[in-house]
Amino acid sequence: MTVHWAHVTISYGLVLGGFAALAVATMMRLGAARRRLEALDPRARRMQDQT
Repeated sequence: MTVHWAHVTISYGLVLGGFAALAVATMMRLGAARRRLEALDPRARRMQDQT
């Protein structure tokens, strides 16, 4: 493998790793937002009180 293709392969891996890290961070933020919304949503508390 030439040096050029080694750099191309490494760059491709870094890009894929970066996008994977962004996807994981987005899923974590989405989960935190859902938990926060459940804690702060007054309608959800009213529904629990009725049951």
